[in-house]
Amino acid sequence: MATEQALKNRSNNTCELCTSAENLTVYPVPPTSDLSAQQSIYICQNCLSQIEGQDSLDVNHWRCLNDSMWSQEPAVQVMSYRMLHKLSSESWAQDALDMIYLEDEVKTWAEQGIAAERREGPTRDSNGAELQDGDNVTLIKDLKVKGANFTAKQGTMVRGISLTDNPEHIEGKVNGTRIVLVAAYLKKA
Repeated sequence: MATEQALKNRSNNTCELCTSAENLTVYPVPPTSDLSAQQSIYICQNCLSQIEGQDSLDVNHWRCLNDSMWSQEPAVQVMSYRMLHKLSSESWAQDALDMIYLEDEVKTWAEQGIAAERREGPTRDSNGAELQDGDNVTLIKDLKVKGANFTAKQGTMVRGISLTDNPEHIEGKVNGTRIVLVAAYLKKA
């Protein structure tokens, strides 16, 4: 309860990301939080449901990050950075990312969460089908294999793939050589 009271005082009873005053809750900032006020933020249900992926991202809602990214609180800076990173396909979010300044340890904390989110997501092929260890996939375009002096041709079957820590990549054998392939260039067979 002491953490919540500290966050209420720090935020003036408003969401630290969008300044809403309704349905506020404590959000421990992942990947590791000791549940202290220094490692938590006070946010509204709207921000929380979008951060946790329960609701799709409302791009216009997150324009509030243009203000919250300048917060003096490291936990608020971390979440602002992560959300701007998620929205980086939007020109205004990319501009904000180019402007934001984070101390080295704060930036490390922010990037740890981004890396943890990448690892947690499923690996998907070019059509959005979820890939599993042992699946067979087909290349949808020619890929030059660096260091192996060959090109993996479109239509090549890769049997018995292995997933990696990065959901954007898989491992498999092509022409007898074990290589890492980008999942976006594959189609589940």
